[in-house]
Amino acid sequence: MELTKQYRAVRAASEALAAPLSPEDCSLQSMEDASPVKWHLAHTSWFFETLVLETADPQTPAFEPAFRVLFNSYYEGLGEQFSRPRRGLLSRPGLDEVYAYRKHVDERILALLAEGLSPERQAVIELGLHHEQQHQELLLTDVKHALSFNPWRPAYRAAPPPETSPAPQLRWFDFDAMVREIGHGGEGFCFDNEHPRHRVFTEAFQLASRPVTNREYLEFMADGGYERPGPWLSEGWDRVQRERWTAPLYWEPGEDGWTTLTLSGRHPVELDAPVCHVSRYEADAFARWAGCRLPTEAEWETAAGGPIAGNFVESGALQPRPSPDLADRPAALFGDVWEWTSSAYGPYPGFRPYGGALGEYNGKFMSNQLVLRGGSCASPGSHLRASYRNFFHPHQRWQFSGVRLARDPA
Repeated sequence: MELTKQYRAVRAASEALAAPLSPEDCSLQSMEDASPVKWHLAHTSWFFETLVLETADPQTPAFEPAFRVLFNSYYEGLGEQFSRPRRGLLSRPGLDEVYAYRKHVDERILALLAEGLSPERQAVIELGLHHEQQHQELLLTDVKHALSFNPWRPAYRAAPPPETSPAPQLRWFDFDAMVREIGHGGEGFCFDNEHPRHRVFTEAFQLASRPVTNREYLEFMADGGYERPGPWLSEGWDRVQRERWTAPLYWEPGEDGWTTLTLSGRHPVELDAPVCHVSRYEADAFARWAGCRLPTEAEWETAAGGPIAGNFVESGALQPRPSPDLADRPAALFGDVWEWTSSAYGPYPGFRPYGGALGEYNGKFMSNQLVLRGGSCASPGSHLRASYRNFFHPHQRWQFSGVRLARDPA
């Protein structure tokens, strides 16, 4: 019954996120890294149809055989896929048919759950729900990117008024050198890339009490941060020059200061909120300029004890908020912005991917990407944990990605 309740809630949440959008909005694809909302809604249903329903009853006809190709993301073991950069050309099926597809899949999955499923099939459904929660965040970040090109400046939806509390003073928390364990341990869901739990040695380090704010990032910009190569990695400086970066993504200068595009429209940059939509190159350059560095993922996870609490999608803000002031531990480690680390995304010692086609879920992307930790204001809170490893290429910045500083003790 608990899995049935979870299934209903996650599937309903996806449709609630899409509800403010028109059919035209749901068909937009603004770049290769993004996908149309309609595709996200269909692909997450394709996952359950292909990896649960087909295996449970191979004789049952598919809702639409062509969907097997149209909505296969990257599973080579499951056959052909439609070209990712061209997903925005899929004017058909229409949005109504995609919702009919979702309803069809939901009815069949819920019937299977009512009949009773093996632990193995239940595990695949649970994986599919966490997979859908990943796509819920992508739905928001992708539609934000698509709407950013519209000169009409449309809003995704109205949001609560921004919080204007000042950011707490930056402090540093000390962590001693020692052997620690990271990775998922104990009960509860996790992805295969969070396994196995293993020992790591970390030297003594200090971690900032909160993420870097827009106010602090503006100081970097005012000091010529985007105008001189000194603090930049070579590839990052090449990207700055080639793409003419002068500020975080979505920022624009105005007569009264910088504004930024949010999911509720364009607003003045909230100076005390965490800076977001910065690439790993920008995060690293800021850290070097500040005389600091980015934390490793082991350092980040070491500091992430305590409750999974923060500004998640459930708050409705859909934008980073000023961090609280916590006396005993770093604030906002979860929610607000994904925090870039200096760690390459790779396998943990003894890593074993899922079996079968699901083995393509994480392992084959362990190349040329960097790890981010903590979740964002667009992440479902129930989806996160201290061992969760997100990963993106260092130039990407359309996600709600930000900066937390680390440094070596003096």
